[in-house]
This record gives sequence, structure tokens and C-alpha cells, in this order.
Amino acid sequence: MRKVQLGFSLLEMMAAMLILLIVSGIVMSGMSQMMNTQGMIANRTEMHAGVRSATELLQQEIGQAGKVSLGDPNASVTLHSAVTLPLGTSKSFSLDTSPPGVAPTVYPLEVLTVDLGANQEVVTVTGTSSSPTATFVNAHAAGAPVAALGAFATGIVPPATICSGVPCGSTGTVLKLYGDLNSDGYMYYVEYTCQQGTRTAPGALYRNEMLITAASKPMLDASMILLNNVLQNPNDPNNNPVPCFNYQVQTLGSGSVVTDVAVTLTVQPQNPDPKTGTLIPETKALLNISPRNVFEVWDTAKLVDPTRAQAMPASVTSLLLP
Repeated sequence: MRKVQLGFSLLEMMAAMLILLIVSGIVMSGMSQMMNTQGMIANRTEMHAGVRSATELLQQEIGQAGKVSLGDPNASVTLHSAVTLPLGTSKSFSLDTSPPGVAPTVYPLEVLTVDLGANQEVVTVTGTSSSPTATFVNAHAAGAPVAALGAFATGIVPPATICSGVPCGSTGTVLKLYGDLNSDGYMYYVEYTCQQGTRTAPGALYRNEMLITAASKPMLDASMILLNNVLQNPNDPNNNPVPCFNYQVQTLGSGSVVTDVAVTLTVQPQNPDPKTGTLIPETKALLNISPRNVFEVWDTAKLVDPTRAQAMPASVTSLLLP
């Protein structure tokens, strides 16, 4: 009677195990590489998302800087009471909004366009913000429309700005801007402070916001951080340091305006790259952000109507100082 041998021989078992080990090694290697790649992508995605959020806000507010508003954009602003004889003298006035919304904000040296047709005139505000006055040449009925045309020429505060004999303008690490940044009738002063650090001690990008009528400027704190892990930018091709903010400055009358802002930020991710075990930094540069309101008023004021270049409010000047 013939015997039938069941199972595998030792040699066959060892060969099968070797093949299984090889296949398992290939699968594990592929899975490891896939996990490293996924970790690297997640790491970079998180870093890019933070930079993108910060730069999108910078673009929006730089583009909107300089906008002047008397109130909600959907409201009409009018004289509260009539302006009557005698004319050619300083008279107090107040403004209404319809429908009621943001209370109109005026300030000394602001240029207002009052009324329509033959009665229309341009006046410069005197007095104070709470008790404004102006010298009127024409009589105006209560309800006559009032507008603040143009924009703040210094909506992006020029680097050469001097306050009480002290430099107080924008710098390579501090961007200062103001205006109706959200087109909602509220005018804000905003400072972006870029603290560049090192790989072992990274810095941060701060955004400090307040109404232009604020009595003082808040100190920087952690709640104002837009972006963590900010590093020193790489030098340019001529080996010169690259600041976070750079400005294209134009002359307007005896002063200057900023018609273009370049933003350069270098950041590193929160976690090391899974493949190399190092923190790989990346640099994002926005080279041509134009503050459209400032550019338009610069173009208009130097060619057609200098009154369109609204003066900087004294309340903003006080906020520029450290």
C-alpha cells in the first residue's frame, strides 16, 4: 500500500516564509513612504494655510487703506440744521445719517463737499471732532447732502512721517495703515508688526487694530498673533537683507504717499519634515499690492483736485507713536 505525504517540506516552508517576508517588507516600506509623504503634505498644507490667511488679510486691508467714510455706505449724510447768514464766517454744524447707523465722524482739516448744484461748495473742517465748525460761503438748507470725497493720502503711513520731531512712519518691520478697511463706515488704524526670528527662536506676525478715535494704542499680546514661526527672510541676490515690508513712495505736494507695498514672509512649519527630520522653511512674496484708494487720490490730487487728498486726522497721528 502506497503512503501519501501531506503538508510541506521544511525547504518549501522556508522558501514560502522568505517570499512572505520579502512581500511584507515591500508593503511595509511602501506604507512607511506613504505615511511620510502624507505627513510632509499635511505639514506643508498647515503652514501654507496659515501664511495664505495672513497674506489674504494683508492684501485686503492694504488695498482698502485710505478710504474715507462719514458713515455706513448705504446711508445718506446730511446737514442737521440750516447754514444761514452771515456767511463767510466760521459756523458750527452737525450731521445726520439716514437711515440712522454709524454716527458721522469728522475731524479738523477734513475737506467736505456740501450741497448740490449752484449751492455746492467745499469747506475745511475746523473746531474739534465733537464740535466741528467750517467757514461757509453759501447758505444751505437742513438736509443738504454732505460727502467726504477723495481718500487719506497717507492711508499707508509713509516711512518718512515725523510726529513731534520723532520718526513715526511705516518701517521694514511695522506696516501702519488706516481708513474704512471693511467698508462699513467705521475707520480703523491697524499696525502689522513682523518680528523675524531664528529657527530655534522663531518670531511672529502681529495685527493690532483700533478705531482711529482711540485714546491709546494697545500693547502687543499673544491674542494679536496672525502667524507663528516667522524667520529672517533670505538675503536678495546682492546679499542685502530683505524686510517684511517694502514701499514704493511717490511725492505729493510737500509730502509723500505710498502707492505700492511689497510683503515678504519666511515661515517654518510647526513639525519637522518626516523624511528629513528638519524644519524646512518657505518664503512667500507679494510684490505688488496697491492701495487703490491712495493711488487714485494721488493721481487725482496731483493732476486735478488737491482737496481730494484728505489730511491725516490728529487722532491717527497720536497712535503712530510707540
